[in-house]
Amino acid sequence: MLKISFFGKTDVGLERTNNEDAFSICPEKGFCLVADGMGGEAAGEVASRIFAETAVEVFSETGGALEKILGQISRLLGFPEKLPSNDLSSETDSPVDAAKFSRSKEETLSLIECAFRLSNKRILKHVRQYPEHRGMGCTAELLAFFNQGFVFGHIGDSRIYRFKDGECPQISRDHSFVQKQIDAGIISPEQARTHPYRNVILRAVGIEKNLNPDFESGEIFPGDIFLLCSDGLSDMVEDMQIQEVLASEDGLAEKADKLVDLAKAAGGVDNITLVLCEISQDG
Repeated sequence: MLKISFFGKTDVGLERTNNEDAFSICPEKGFCLVADGMGGEAAGEVASRIFAETAVEVFSETGGALEKILGQISRLLGFPEKLPSNDLSSETDSPVDAAKFSRSKEETLSLIECAFRLSNKRILKHVRQYPEHRGMGCTAELLAFFNQGFVFGHIGDSRIYRFKDGECPQISRDHSFVQKQIDAGIISPEQARTHPYRNVILRAVGIEKNLNPDFESGEIFPGDIFLLCSDGLSDMVEDMQIQEVLASEDGLAEKADKLVDLAKAAGGVDNITLVLCEISQDG
């Protein structure tokens, strides 16, 4: 039987005074997320918080029935005064059984898509109520498990990596100006790291009515480690360094500490947030 362990960590970094990132781990619902807010003057942290709490609400609906969730969209567009109690969790008390998540891949995808679209509407509604927050939004990574597989939703330049069989490729694709330049063969990935427009993103939650996130799915296997992170980590730490940390024999907490330390050693110019999910075989 496959087990899933989670660990999350966030750090304000060395140059920022506030943390606009958010993460959430809900092991009992089999999902986790990282969101990186933008907009300044506290608006960014509001956007990332809206995404996090909306996802928690969507996955926590009684019975998990998507039809019920979709039928209550108008109610979900309210803004709770308080974060759900399981938001901003760190490590789970114990690994959870992947078989616990009996929903199908299609149901999991629908829940993720619902979380993205509802949070987008919430942020747009918030901006209508508070025009001084115009321009706020967030990047977002949401990873959910179903029995023997996973589905993720992605928008912006936060990332998801998957460590598998000794390698650690990025499995999300940045929605950024420099990624388009790379795809067109104009610049190299190495040049993108220092490009003056490296922080320009092309898609985000809460910027416009028509949202266009990416969705991907796959199987899970013992030894897999998923890393969700904000660009405060991926901009500071080379992919090979990330791979070396995830390949180590350290536990998830030690891996998280090492990744944050590497980002800070490289300058720590932004907030640093990550969630790790490890797949293991019971017995």
